[in-house]
Amino acid sequence: MFHAVTTTDVIAVEFGKGLPFWVQVKPVVNKEYQQLLQLEVDNGEASAIALSVEAGNAFLILDDNKARKLAAKLHLAYTGTLGIILKAKQSGIIPAVKPLLQKIQATNFRLSERNYIEVLLLANE
Repeated sequence: MFHAVTTTDVIAVEFGKGLPFWVQVKPVVNKEYQQLLQLEVDNGEASAIALSVEAGNAFLILDDNKARKLAAKLHLAYTGTLGIILKAKQSGIIPAVKPLLQKIQATNFRLSERNYIEVLLLANE
């Protein structure tokens, strides 16, 4: 679905295990800007936003509400995990979103009943 998937070294460490081969890891160059963003959001989100600004034409994947609000203030393009899943269904990459949503519910990912139903409706499921 994407030309490339890039994350920061901060997020790679937070992830805690090896990333797939198709995920590139890049450090943020402007650490001062990242630290400034950390006044608003957590370290991982701050690094992602900072790297997005450095990259220019990037599309962020953010699930944290504070980070999404900050990205909107900075006029950055973003979506969340649910948006990616929905786009994958609409693109024919996956046949259904419901099985993935059910797997997500079994994790520590916070998924409200409202969002669950909304995504199923948008996916025509």
